[in-house]
Amino acid sequence: MIRRFQFVVCGLLLSLPGWAAGTQLPPPTHRYWVELRDKAGAAFNPATYFHPAAQARRQRQHLPAFDLTDAPVNAAYVAQVQAHSDTVLLVSRWFNAVACQATAAQLTALSKLPMVRRVTELPDRPLLPAAQPLPSKAVGKDKMTISAADRQLARQQTRTLGGEAFQRAALDGKGLRIAIFDVGFNGADQHPAFRELFAQKRVVASYDFVRHVPDVFHGGTHGLEVLSCLAGRLPDGTLLGLAPGAEYLLARTERMHREVYAEELDWLAAVEWADRNGADIINSSLGYTSRRYFPEEMNGRTSLVARAAELAARKGILVVNAAGNDGDNEDWRTVGTPADADSVLAVGGINPETGLHLDFSAYGPSADRRLKPNVAAFGTVLAASPGGYSRIDGTSFASPLVAGFAACAWQQQRNLTAMALFQQIQESASLYPYYDYAHGYGIPQAEVLLRHARQAAPPAQEVATVSFVAQDSVLAVFIRPEIARQVLTRQLPLYADSVGGTDEVPNRVAPLGKEEARPTPASEAPGEASAGAAVRPPALPAAGYFYWHVADANGVLRRYEVLEVSQRAILRIPRRTLQPGDVVRVFYQGITHSYPIQ
Repeated sequence: MIRRFQFVVCGLLLSLPGWAAGTQLPPPTHRYWVELRDKAGAAFNPATYFHPAAQARRQRQHLPAFDLTDAPVNAAYVAQVQAHSDTVLLVSRWFNAVACQATAAQLTALSKLPMVRRVTELPDRPLLPAAQPLPSKAVGKDKMTISAADRQLARQQTRTLGGEAFQRAALDGKGLRIAIFDVGFNGADQHPAFRELFAQKRVVASYDFVRHVPDVFHGGTHGLEVLSCLAGRLPDGTLLGLAPGAEYLLARTERMHREVYAEELDWLAAVEWADRNGADIINSSLGYTSRRYFPEEMNGRTSLVARAAELAARKGILVVNAAGNDGDNEDWRTVGTPADADSVLAVGGINPETGLHLDFSAYGPSADRRLKPNVAAFGTVLAASPGGYSRIDGTSFASPLVAGFAACAWQQQRNLTAMALFQQIQESASLYPYYDYAHGYGIPQAEVLLRHARQAAPPAQEVATVSFVAQDSVLAVFIRPEIARQVLTRQLPLYADSVGGTDEVPNRVAPLGKEEARPTPASEAPGEASAGAAVRPPALPAAGYFYWHVADANGVLRRYEVLEVSQRAILRIPRRTLQPGDVVRVFYQGITHSYPIQ
């Protein structure tokens, strides 16, 4: 073994001088994004290009049958780019652009072509997926044997969204087309969780944008797991997601283990394909963060995929994207892209055991201070996996739970625009109108959304749950005596965060002392402010928590926190930390209260 190895190495070394002398290395190439000036002479017939489902989607939302972004790129322009480059990687109708591989000399020639508006280099550095799943936790040695605890988790992951209300209304996503962009769907076509889905031929199209073949049932299994959180079932029929009746478009857009900029090109190719094939909803449990972007670029306008997602929304598609798994990454923490886009419904992860934000779930806001994530769902789920079922962690799986919710909601109100549906989902959520950068507006609630669809009156206004007391140096908040169940001696913060970049020194609120933990009758609460109170259903299973934030005049949060209620004197905010125009909001027992700072 050793002698053979030495022989091979020596042989290679002896051959190198001759090889070097007789061979000239080709010039290096790089990837470029070539934007074209116009679409002159491009003929386009939307009736033959778009699937009937795509045409119907636009008609329902009163959108034009097509616009200039749908028209093909001028074939002569593409031919010229091909002639002046090494390889054409992608032709994008939406951006009227060509991605190509070219040498430095070819780049110079490309830049001088009269139909070229601009050439931008695409980085070759690898990217890190923002929503790559955490390690799976197998249900047991026999992954087809499901414990009572895991069966309960499977039920709760849809029940907390109000899935039973959808089932009573016979809403299961029927008539909707959902596109899933993922790393691969290896084994999905043979898995018992999808027996009904494939038997009824409701996977209507698939394409692997990495290998450029129709077959997507290879590569990674992440897509299989994600699909199960939309359309999967346990052997006893228990639903793992809310849209088992929908049709599906499956797109493989990612390579396993690491990602280069090509994945963003594949994502763009997939979104144009999904639009053409009639997708109503796109679920993307993928995203891009470090090595390509900086956190300050997560503004919805910088990345190619964020801009593509915005275009998809303009064409009537609801894009649902995982917030990402970088919440506990000190070098990043914030949502990735395309979750940063304004028209993308970004979904954070909730811990099923506490009902609160999971540590790894990425935080908002976007770089330009918009609310992200928008909503949340379980980030620990029971999902289909190779050979059976597994308990799996990641915002990758919260996203399809909400995408299934959206499908049921859209089935009920088929003529809604994509952005009207987006807003209704937010307004149905368990914390709304309260929000923070960990939970967004909370977990969407089917009963609230269906009541809105029926234009039914909301529940009767409930009694206020808290009192605000403006004192000389502090603004104090008390649980009202008729609400309080017990008075203990301390409060227990379960989650706290100060928004980076908004305060040089976070205004920490000290825990209340023992001497202040006493019953406070309503008469001791002058300046009580109940204006703006809104009734919301309990944010199960977190109904007992006390949420509060301080927002500036533009709604940007400077501080937010969640407390476990252990005494009536729940909160004291130093007045010096509050500014005119600020609003202090609290959410407790399904009610949001606001206190404006004058």
